[in-house]
Amino acid sequence: MHARSAHAWTSGRLRAALAVVAITDDVRDGVDGLVARAVAAERGGVTMVQVRLKHATSRELLRVSRSLVGALHVPVVVNDRVDIALLSGAAGAHLGMSDLPIVLARTIVPPSFLLGVSLGSADDVPELDSADYVGVGPVFGTPSKHDAGTALGIAGAVELARLAARPAVAIGGLDAENAAAVVAAGFDGVSVIRAVLSQPDPEAAARELSAAVTAGRS
Repeated sequence: MHARSAHAWTSGRLRAALAVVAITDDVRDGVDGLVARAVAAERGGVTMVQVRLKHATSRELLRVSRSLVGALHVPVVVNDRVDIALLSGAAGAHLGMSDLPIVLARTIVPPSFLLGVSLGSADDVPELDSADYVGVGPVFGTPSKHDAGTALGIAGAVELARLAARPAVAIGGLDAENAAAVVAAGFDGVSVIRAVLSQPDPEAAARELSAAVTAGRS
């Protein structure tokens, strides 16, 4: 088994970065439009951006990822694609259970490279050995990910996070109305698609969500 690498991502720094994770939705307004929305979200309090563009080509995904890395001060992680994350200079990659096994991914990335993994079942906990953090969910039902699985509820998600025994961000149906309760239950933060970058005013949406997370932590 491969242990997680010791690197610059201290527990405190990582937990702070996971507070409000904004996941990209699409490039309906072009790459520049998406970057502008992400920059606005960062001003509002987003602490990490995850690049998830399921229908983009590899070249498109690389262009978008490089553009976001260049424009943002917060960490950027790329969904599914370790190669694109490395080529774009992203802080890391977020993998699903059907992607490259995380223990193998760890062998080809630098020590400071973040590796997150999606967790939806206790059966997958043994696969987490080299993960820096987990995204647990779906906590609630969500229309954003049709393959997300059955909603776990707060109690079920918290139990999975406990089993994972590492920093954890909640995902699935989260917004400013329920984020405080989820964070108060034990999560380090929330990861959202619709609640920030799909909103007409990403900065205001991020500010509202960030306030809810802060309330949940206090």
